[in-house]
Amino acid sequence: MQNAITKEINTTNLPDQDGRFGEYGGAYLPPQLQSVMDEITQAYLEIVQDPAFLTELSTLQKHYVGRPSPVYHAKRLSEAVGGAQIYLKREDLNHTGAHKINHCIGEVLLAKKLGKKKVIAETGAGQHGVALATAAALLGLECDIYMGDIDIKKEAPNVSRMKILGATVVPVSRGTRTLKDAVDAAFEAYLGDPVTQIYCIGSVVGPHPFPMMVRDFQSVVGIEARKQIQEMTGRLPDSVVACVGGGSNAMGIFSAFLEDKQVKLYGVEPAGKGLDTPDHAATITKGSVGILHGFKSLLLQDNSGEPLPVYSIASGLDYPGVGPQHSYLHSIGRVHYESATDREAVEAFYGLSRMEGIIPALESSHAVAHAIKMAQQLGKDTNILVNLSGRGDKDIDYVMENYPLVEYEPQNNGNGFKEFLAHIKQK
Repeated sequence: MQNAITKEINTTNLPDQDGRFGEYGGAYLPPQLQSVMDEITQAYLEIVQDPAFLTELSTLQKHYVGRPSPVYHAKRLSEAVGGAQIYLKREDLNHTGAHKINHCIGEVLLAKKLGKKKVIAETGAGQHGVALATAAALLGLECDIYMGDIDIKKEAPNVSRMKILGATVVPVSRGTRTLKDAVDAAFEAYLGDPVTQIYCIGSVVGPHPFPMMVRDFQSVVGIEARKQIQEMTGRLPDSVVACVGGGSNAMGIFSAFLEDKQVKLYGVEPAGKGLDTPDHAATITKGSVGILHGFKSLLLQDNSGEPLPVYSIASGLDYPGVGPQHSYLHSIGRVHYESATDREAVEAFYGLSRMEGIIPALESSHAVAHAIKMAQQLGKDTNILVNLSGRGDKDIDYVMENYPLVEYEPQNNGNGFKEFLAHIKQK
């Protein structure tokens, strides 16, 4: 399957030359950093027209990352739900275990073109950190990863992976000690030396050109999935579902379907302990327009415009902002943004594991949870495509310690998943 980048999917001609998606996006930066961003933008626009770069990227995607990732029909899960057919785009099978490697390879190739010596980044769940450390090791650059203390403890296996790969993991102990503060620390480090290093943002957030650039590198997910699902079923899916924190995996798969108006698109935010509590990170559902980390978007913020503390069981989703293209797609009604609680995500985590032998990342579990909920209301001739953005190896210890299996284990039959789903339906 031919891998591709922007040309096939950017049918809305967004962002504009100022990096805006409607009123969202842009670049709100100090002058010394704006000139650096202009350099990155120009280099990116040139490099994606360079046949040598595209050939190198495509070769690494195929022979190193393992693309194309398959689309899998989750038959047993679909049968147990008793409604729509659920298909999974298996980004969990990529090298490093998630979709993050897609844009990290591209960003590090760009860094080499610009003559940078080091790449730096933030990470929450650790998947972006592992992917960037992997790409840096592959292409011979230094790598610093900023990570909140809480996430370091939650995601210990990924911290070890980053160190083994040669990255320096920089703990962030201020504020909430999670993703937002890791972003703050990485931005400050970048401001200290924007000449020899480049900040490789881990999602479709940040100042222009990063929301565009990360989306474009992730667009391979949607391009592949669109072709694969048609080959499998003879038609486009009725719905596409993906989790949304910053929103890179969702933009990657949504981008190929934006012009297919008959395909409904669903982004699933983390409702945490409930939308009626402060312990969530449902930015689009509960946020308002503001500026954070150099871009304008919907944010969870207080009356003074300061970011609120946010929470999710999934470290990769606990960010108080969201990619500006998501805010735009919400504003025009093209994408429907829903939410799933911690409890629903854990149920999907255990449920998909039992029914299909696939342990999903907690981030991806939010999308699976919403797909299960949707499927119960739809007919068997309806197809739902879920972006399974990552695997759950990193989450196993945390889930088993904090959400013991005995609390979810059905008592009366074999794998017992029908009883498990009956419990969900009763709620």
